[in-house]
Amino acid sequence: MANSDDVQIVLCTAPDMDSARRLASHLVEYRLAACVNLLAGVESVYRWKGAIQHDAETMLVIKARAADYSRVEAAIREKHPYELPEIIAVSLSNGSPEYLDWIRNHNEEK
Repeated sequence: MANSDDVQIVLCTAPDMDSARRLASHLVEYRLAACVNLLAGVESVYRWKGAIQHDAETMLVIKARAADYSRVEAAIREKHPYELPEIIAVSLSNGSPEYLDWIRNHNEEK
C-alpha cells in the first residue's frame, strides 16, 4: 500500500445514465479524472424543498488528483442538470501504488 494524500475519489449522482456518461466523458476527455465508474440503479432518499424524495440515479465514482478538485467541481457544476449537484470528495489513505501512480500521471498519457 502507498500513501495517497494527493489522490481522491469524488462522488456525484446524476439523474440518469445519459447525463452520467456525458459528465464522465467530459471529465476524462479534459484530463480532470483518470477514470469514472458509473453505477446505475442507485436509489436516493432525501429531503428537498420540504418534501421527501425517492429517486433512481446513477452514481459517478471519479478518480482524480486532489490538486484538480476545484476544476473537477467547476466542470460538474457547469455540465450537471441538477440545481444542486452532489459533489463529495473523499481523500484516500492507502491504495495500490501502481494504480495510484496511474491516477497521478493520467494527464501525461497520449
